[in-house]
Parts: sequence; structure tokens; C-alpha cells
Amino acid sequence: MRAALRFLAGAVTGLLIVLLLGAAPAQAAGYRYWSFWRWSDGGWAYQQQGPAVHVPADGAVEGWRFAVSPDGGQQAARPGPAGDFAALCAGTPAEAGRKRVAVVLDFGGPADAPARETPPEPRSACAVVPTRASSAEVLATVAPPLRYDGNGLLCAIAGYPRAGCGEQLGGAARPTGTADPSTGATATGPADATGPVAAGASPGAAGPALGVGAGLALVLAVAAGARWQSRRRR
Repeated sequence: MRAALRFLAGAVTGLLIVLLLGAAPAQAAGYRYWSFWRWSDGGWAYQQQGPAVHVPADGAVEGWRFAVSPDGGQQAARPGPAGDFAALCAGTPAEAGRKRVAVVLDFGGPADAPARETPPEPRSACAVVPTRASSAEVLATVAPPLRYDGNGLLCAIAGYPRAGCGEQLGGAARPTGTADPSTGATATGPADATGPVAAGASPGAAGPALGVGAGLALVLAVAAGARWQSRRRR
């Protein structure tokens, strides 16, 4: 009887381990979107503020990269070209009362492109704008047409891509009104082209939790049965 109980205890422990491992969340899916960067200390740094809020200084260099990336932050794909302001704005004279901001656009590679679309070659521009112009206004000056979705989220720069907005690859469709993956900001105006950070559980998210609950109920039932059987045989 003791051996049987030890065997049962081992089986219960193994079942619990399997159930808990099965409940672990899956890795986040990738999203296809424009991410927003700034040139700093010889490299591209992730821009923490959305372009509708951020006001670049004279001499700033801003970068945009279209790619399939995780849902934002430092793990998003960076622009490929360097951000040398002196070179990018060499042919654009300064103007009194206005600022110059260099912009680098990296449209990504074929693997990042939506179906039946070909990414343009990377390009750069030097915007001359009012001193209080935001990054969104800078971008509109040098890379029209821009396309936004119904929540005011930026979907396309210079008309690319022609359709779609922050699609999640291999997952559920983007819920409306969710956060921007490249800035973490909610939809309050122009922002990076986005994929969402899900606000709440996704469809089917209750599945693992229900599985653990059912497994625990089974374990308790088996343990109770073994205890009753042990008392009966005494």
C-alpha cells in the first residue's frame, strides 16, 4: 500500500508539472509595421515618444523602418542606413526661424513586404520646418502620402504599403483602440505604423487556465479515492 501511495504521489507531481508547462504563454507573434527611431551617439536609438508628441530639435536625425518585428520596443528592426546629419542636410541651407531635421526611411526587405508588394529602396530627406513642428509634421513634409487608420495610427509612409496596418502574423487580428507596439502609446493621433499590444486576454486565452483547473480537479479526485481505499483496507 505504501508503495502504491508513493507511486500515486509521483504520478500526481508529474501531472501537475505537465499541466503547468502546458499553461505557459506562447511566444509573442510578430507584427508588420513602421517603427520610429532617432540617431544618437553613432547609432539608432528607439524613440520613446510617439511622433505626434515628439518635437525634434534642429539638427536631429529621425529614422523609420518597415519590418516584421516583435510588438515594439528595442527589439524592433532598426533602419539600415546611417544618420549623418551633416551629410543628409549638406545640400539644404538653414533658414532663419526654422529648423532642419534629417529623415531616413528604410522600407525593409522582401521578407517584410506584404503580399504582392515590392519595398522601395531606402532613402533620406532633409526637412525644413517650423521650430515647433512635431516628428509627424516633419514626416508629412518629406514623405507624402501618409496613410492612417480610423484610430489615427500611421499605416503607410510615402504610400507604402498600399494596404494593411500593423497586421499580426500568425495570430488574431488587431483589436481597435489598443496600444502602439513601437511607442506603447494608445491611439491619440499620428503614431508609428502599428501592431498592437493586446489589451486583455486574447481569444482562447482561457484555454490553458481551464486545463489546469480540470487537471487539479482530477488530481484531487484521485487523491481522495486513494485515501478512501487506504482506510477501507485497514
